[in-house]
Amino acid sequence: MSTTRLFDQDAYLGEFEATVERSVCEGGMYRVLLDQTAFFPEGGGQPADEGTLDGIFVTDVQEIDGEIWHTVEAPLEPGKTVVGKLDFEKRFSNMQNHCGEHIVSGIVHRIYGFNNVGFHMGSDVITVDFDGVLTEEQLYDVEQEANEAVLRNVPVTISYPSKEELETMDYRSKKEIEGQVRIVTIEGYDSCACCGTHVAKTGEIRLIKILSAQKYKGGVRVTMLSGEKAYADYCLKHINTLGIARLLSVKPEEAGDAVVRLKQKNIEMKKEIKQLKKELYALQGAPERK
Repeated sequence: MSTTRLFDQDAYLGEFEATVERSVCEGGMYRVLLDQTAFFPEGGGQPADEGTLDGIFVTDVQEIDGEIWHTVEAPLEPGKTVVGKLDFEKRFSNMQNHCGEHIVSGIVHRIYGFNNVGFHMGSDVITVDFDGVLTEEQLYDVEQEANEAVLRNVPVTISYPSKEELETMDYRSKKEIEGQVRIVTIEGYDSCACCGTHVAKTGEIRLIKILSAQKYKGGVRVTMLSGEKAYADYCLKHINTLGIARLLSVKPEEAGDAVVRLKQKNIEMKKEIKQLKKELYALQGAPERK
């Protein structure tokens, strides 16, 4: 019997009640099956939700053949009604980051024809693999349009089209999907088969930032952040830039050029020191030291 997926019905649901159907002890931990859950199981590049069941910390959530199993540190009796509480700050961050990735992937696919062939939402950054190479200038343009999508605050909708409807739809998908397909549509920017949790409107993402890109398997791996994590990353780097600027007595926007000048001066000083040592050894009649 499949677990009812409350997160599909309402991605903003942070607390729920459920009945324990099974509890299995494995290696000192307990795997618990509920009749329904708001905990998203790891999948599609998105990590599992965290939180508690009756105050017991949930360390992992996995889906096996339609059943969603929660790993907890203490047993929960079958038949018992429990209260589940999500770490909603992390859930919402995942919603922002996953939706931001969809916008970027949709723009890249529409403009350059490249496909998203790999996606991983880590604890620090998000990585997206495309099957084509993108320049810094192209990624800058993608980022600009992505943030225009945020500013426009367009709806993010979930649909479950029939097989016949799917055949007439243009949507992104990394693999063939059996059974009911769940389509996440960001009006004007992307339509993609996806099992993950997303915000209701793009304005909730706040910010999309592409951090870096490197060649990867004939294409490019893009590192990015969205939402609160993108803003926190900006704040940290801004503080660091201010600190460097103060040390070098320049304006923050001049810090990069000042570091380049300092590095070049250091190279020149090393050459000068080497030459002075050479002259000193010659005067002393001693062999030159390497």
